[in-house]
Order: sequence, then C-alpha cells, then structure tokens
Amino acid sequence: MNFNTNEKINQVTENTLVIGIDIAKRKHYACAIDERGRVCFKNHFQLHNRVSA
Repeated sequence: MNFNTNEKINQVTENTLVIGIDIAKRKHYACAIDERGRVCFKNHFQLHNRVSA
C-alpha cells in the first residue's frame, strides 16, 4: 500500500483503537489510544518475553 501521511491519518475514525507497543529485550509495554490521542486506560499493559525450551 502506498499511502502518504495524510491518507494514513484520515483512516483513523472514532471507531479506531490504536495500540502502541514499546518493545524491549525482556519486558514490553502496550498502551491503548483513541482517535484523538487520549490514553484509554490508566495503566499500561506489561508483557513479558519468555523463551521456553
């Protein structure tokens, strides 16, 4: 898909929930943001990177 920045922004509607993820080595954090850039939950979600043998 070839979209410019404005076309990408226009795809976000009031029914869109954006999930931002900070990926690290062992612990990852996710945050839900609505179409206006407001954080939807007070706490961020913490995810762990576990390698099972």
